[in-house]
Amino acid sequence: MTDLPFRDLVLDAFGKLVLIDLDGVAHVGVTPVRAHPISAPDEGLSLVGVHGHELAWVRRLSALPDGPRRLLEAELAAREFHPTLKRLISVNTFATPSTWRVETDRGEVDFVLKSEEDIRRLDEGRLLITSSHGVQMQVPDRWALDKQSKKLLERFL
Repeated sequence: MTDLPFRDLVLDAFGKLVLIDLDGVAHVGVTPVRAHPISAPDEGLSLVGVHGHELAWVRRLSALPDGPRRLLEAELAAREFHPTLKRLISVNTFATPSTWRVETDRGEVDFVLKSEEDIRRLDEGRLLITSSHGVQMQVPDRWALDKQSKKLLERFL
């Protein structure tokens, strides 16, 4: 077992995350924030208090004991909503802003792409596309998309 950067991590009666620090002080309403959510999701996790100050740093999420790790994974899953884009169905215009109709792993959705800069290129053909509402959709491998999706997407890259 590794040295924990805190004494305990629990949920209170209201479902808020409570961190008990090494001095035994309870901090209610803690928020987990990954340092690198896309490129290294298991490495570097900050536990931030309600006033925005870091209370603890977790080097590796997978190194934590089951209880705290599961609590943090559940909190992160609720906080980090990144549907996977499976197919581009249509685009209303090739100028931005444009309305896209796409199929994701959560169903079909329409969203507005404000500008080409909202399509972020990552390594190994991965993309992160941010809608005008701030929802980020991931494309794990743009080269694996169907022919029509690639053709529509290329107009914006």
